[in-house]
Amino acid sequence: MIRNLNQVNFGSYGSVLPERAHSATPIPREEMECIALDSDCAPIYQAQSDTWICGSTGMTILSVCSGEDEYLHFYLDKPVSLKKGVQFALSAFKGSASVLVHPAAERPDFLGTQTVQRLREDQKLHVDGIYTFFYQEKEQGFLFPGESHPMPELTYVDQGELHSVVEGQDLLLKQGDLVIYGSNQWHMQYADIGVAPRFVTISFDVGGVELTPLLNRKFTAPQATANLLQSMLREQEHMDSFSTDIIVSQLTLLLLYLLREAQSPSGSKVKNANIVQNENEIIRLAQQYVAGHIREKLSVPMVANQVGVSPSYLTVLFHKNLQISPGEYIRRIKLQESKQMIRENNLNFTQIAAILQYSTVHHFSRQFKDKFGITPTEYAKSVR
Repeated sequence: MIRNLNQVNFGSYGSVLPERAHSATPIPREEMECIALDSDCAPIYQAQSDTWICGSTGMTILSVCSGEDEYLHFYLDKPVSLKKGVQFALSAFKGSASVLVHPAAERPDFLGTQTVQRLREDQKLHVDGIYTFFYQEKEQGFLFPGESHPMPELTYVDQGELHSVVEGQDLLLKQGDLVIYGSNQWHMQYADIGVAPRFVTISFDVGGVELTPLLNRKFTAPQATANLLQSMLREQEHMDSFSTDIIVSQLTLLLLYLLREAQSPSGSKVKNANIVQNENEIIRLAQQYVAGHIREKLSVPMVANQVGVSPSYLTVLFHKNLQISPGEYIRRIKLQESKQMIRENNLNFTQIAAILQYSTVHHFSRQFKDKFGITPTEYAKSVR
């Protein structure tokens, strides 16, 4: 975006001089350097002293930055004085143009050239596709054992509450909260007993920026973000030839809002200490092992041995980060697997109990009722 040149917008880089300063300057014209410009390639400089610049012919774009900042672009319709150290580039808006340059002392250092197209690329983030877009209504006590996949994923809670476990952290998402999982980032979800959550799941492909600032944290969606999600859902319900582009544009805007919030000084901080990362990795490996061996006889010592820690330390980590014991976690995953097997309607309860390594079918039925508040028979009748 090319900005209006005024002191408010430009003040960090120097001063905007009165338009009459061009004709009233005491600097002899022969002491000024005239630089010819085009709209294809821009010379880049760094001011070594205060540097006066003024347009001479045509329409000129002045691009400025300090250090690692991105370039800001201005119409050079007034003379300016750049501060020492400011990096700047000059290009014609269209066709050709020229500028007059005069440093107070040292000449600007020439740093090279850049194509104008690359220089003016303001939009970095781009959503390249949406793979899944679901509105999910889950039963009370819902538990998803976990997965990872190559594409990032967004989950937004529309009603109820949902626990999101990622990198060993148990994030409680309430209505209006959302979380983003990164590429190949293992995650699981569950709801408390008596809570039936409804939430949106979107998996997508994105480029141009790193989503790292958005990971391992929850966001409470402001009204503008919530409105975008609701608009995306309405668009999906009535798809036409424009809907995909509209949904992609809305998701792009949503991610930009989140990135702005994440980078603001008031944004919540994410724990980055190595010790926390190590704990998260241990929990993630334990969860993955349980998910991959759920039909085997599992114990806390067995899982602890697989991830290289003691059973007592694994128990401490689970209580600290997930607020449950590893034994209770194993029971939850087995019972969630049993619900899936009941829905498939291929096995009786005795067979299911045996496959999931329960000692007896009565033991299985008792744990099922303790967890979900109904017997396996009652659950089977409700889903068939």
